[in-house]
Amino acid sequence: MKKIVGISFKEVGKIYWFNPNFLKVKVGDMVIVETVRGLELGFVVAPIKEVEDNELEHELKDILRIASEKDIRDYKKYQSLAKESFVKAKRIIEQQKLSMKTLDCEYTLDGTKLLIYYTAEGRVDFRELVKVLASEFHVRIELRQVGPREGAKMIGGLGPCGRVLCCNGHLREFDLVTMKMAKDQGMALSANKIAGSCGKLMCCIAYENEAYDEKRKKLPCVGDIVKTPNCPSCKVTAVNYLKEEVQTDNEGLVEKWEAKKVQVLKSAKKEHNKASKEELELRKQLEEN
Repeated sequence: MKKIVGISFKEVGKIYWFNPNFLKVKVGDMVIVETVRGLELGFVVAPIKEVEDNELEHELKDILRIASEKDIRDYKKYQSLAKESFVKAKRIIEQQKLSMKTLDCEYTLDGTKLLIYYTAEGRVDFRELVKVLASEFHVRIELRQVGPREGAKMIGGLGPCGRVLCCNGHLREFDLVTMKMAKDQGMALSANKIAGSCGKLMCCIAYENEAYDEKRKKLPCVGDIVKTPNCPSCKVTAVNYLKEEVQTDNEGLVEKWEAKKVQVLKSAKKEHNKASKEELELRKQLEEN
């Protein structure tokens, strides 16, 4: 058995697992750890627990120490400096006329490295840019390209629902979201209806997917041929999964029925699961990171 503890470096960031190394840390404590980026101050967000050795995907790094007052002062100092550096870095990048959008800046705890996060549609040749940035800030420069979802998480904003973006407000990691989920929930397959601020499928589509899957097992689907109290054979044109209602076309007459009052004569679920050319193009646009 191994003891592990969850550390995050952002308020709503991914949880990384470390070896507490005999330190008695608790949720809310600030600790110093070494990562691929160097020394960093992290926050304990998941308490110490024991797991089987075979559950660990890789060897754990140790927590080096509980953050001292000096560590905390340095952390706050470089956080403040990063805000100033972001403005300068953004101006320099604009002057270089590179096709990239600057998102955020942060220093390592010792202040020897400045990480600059950006998004871009393709590869960017920033060899000259690194030289200019290094001469401006007099530290090691690391430019990190992130995807559209990570970019939206960094910037934040409001979603179509009027609430803070899920990725910025409470999601520590991104879950799988697919076009099929949106289709199965009866959502309009249009980019402006199912895409979030990042331009990709909205994270919230996945929240109720399990419930819709259970409903779909019990209810007819669009395209099914069913028997209703008024029609021996008509086609389902719409399904309200929450109300458990189906809409049918009876020779031009649109009718709504409780799902339990109709009988499926011929299922169209196989056809429903097939994606049209337009759906495939939209899927490529919205599902790719």
